[in-house]
Amino acid sequence: MQSSIIVTHTRDLGIIVSSDLSPSLHVADIVFKAHMRAGLILRTCMSRDIHLLKRAFLVYVRPIVKQNSVIWSPYTAQDIDAVESVQRRFTKQLPTLSNMSYNDRLRCLLV
Repeated sequence: MQSSIIVTHTRDLGIIVSSDLSPSLHVADIVFKAHMRAGLILRTCMSRDIHLLKRAFLVYVRPIVKQNSVIWSPYTAQDIDAVESVQRRFTKQLPTLSNMSYNDRLRCLLV
């Protein structure tokens, strides 16, 4: 007798595809990786220069979140908030910006 295995999700070309085609598993995976990388930047970078930390975020964290985003584009509010939480958390931990609102932090970093 042959047993059948039901697969609920698989990784194809770096994207986790679930049986219901929801991007939530993939979003959770990339958000975890992005938080880990952002935390590593903040722990290991000796400089507290905001512009240097911003550049490190753009070079090392943002590509994780943007990779293949056209394919897995989040459409639920929960997934969108999860992706946004990476940047929100990173900017909250930057020196001199921690007491500002998220929108004010983004305005300061645009300059």
